[in-house]
Amino acid sequence: MFQIGPYEIDSQVILAPMAGVTDQPFRQLCRRLGAGLVVSEMVTSDTRLWKSRKSSYRLNHAGEAEPRSVQIAGGDPDMMAEAARMNVERGAQIIDINMGCPAKKVCNKAAGSALMKDEPLVRSILTAVVDAVDVPVTLKIRTGWSPENRNAETIARMAEDAGIRALTIHGRTRSCGYRGDAEYQTIAKVREAIDIPLFANGDISSPHKAAEVLQFTGADAVMIGRPAQGNPWIFREIDHYLRHGKLLKKPSSKEVKDTLLHHVAALHRFYGDFMGVRIARKHVGWYLHHQPKGVSFRAHFNQLESAVEQVAAIEHYFEQVRSSAA
Repeated sequence: MFQIGPYEIDSQVILAPMAGVTDQPFRQLCRRLGAGLVVSEMVTSDTRLWKSRKSSYRLNHAGEAEPRSVQIAGGDPDMMAEAARMNVERGAQIIDINMGCPAKKVCNKAAGSALMKDEPLVRSILTAVVDAVDVPVTLKIRTGWSPENRNAETIARMAEDAGIRALTIHGRTRSCGYRGDAEYQTIAKVREAIDIPLFANGDISSPHKAAEVLQFTGADAVMIGRPAQGNPWIFREIDHYLRHGKLLKKPSSKEVKDTLLHHVAALHRFYGDFMGVRIARKHVGWYLHHQPKGVSFRAHFNQLESAVEQVAAIEHYFEQVRSSAA
């Protein structure tokens, strides 16, 4: 479908990096359900902070399918280069540079989408990271700093010149955050300006929308973020529609239950019982948000303190759903 360095990606659907969401259990689940490429949670370029428990989980890529893509964030070219090198030593096969995150705690440190305001610094970071490693480097940006300052096209050309191997654009500016609708006109303009693979991101929540965005922008793939929370089947559904022009049936209640139990068990194994139980709560809330009585079940579920209790509660919930539907 498209290529990043030596890696051929056989699906036009990519999992976006999301802090606190796209950990190893979720990445592996999305790969299994049709994502052609999955990108890790954002890792700080300040390697002095890598000794934290949170970073130890984010830097763990053991047993993951290739290619392993790791996103780094920061505003200092030398630190970004060192972070890229150290991630490659730990198994990263693609380094993704974050210039798309609008979060204040990231932007206040002149990282994420805040960098788009300083084009010379952008060039320095891109060049430093590309020169530091012998694996492909990709970049994620927004359309610009504000609606009055859309400079994605300029940065896209700069990225291609620096040796960036693929570019993702989220269809909002930094100042928009996640408000309003994403716009794809800028992405279409960038498509005309560069030859490297281009991925469209923002508000793509259905197979039809994915096809429309690809058609309008000429992008090589779509990147899915928040719509995948609690709905990992979206990758399978979009991939199937793009290949065959037909919609898949939604997952059955049994498949939702089996997938959720598999995901929760993976979280318990990966993080251990204490952390795993707490992290499972938000995922279960996302999965069951639109399920019958899912909201009231979540309130009960969030009080549970052990892995065994969580699994039993999920089993009981779906048994009740099945009984009431019979």
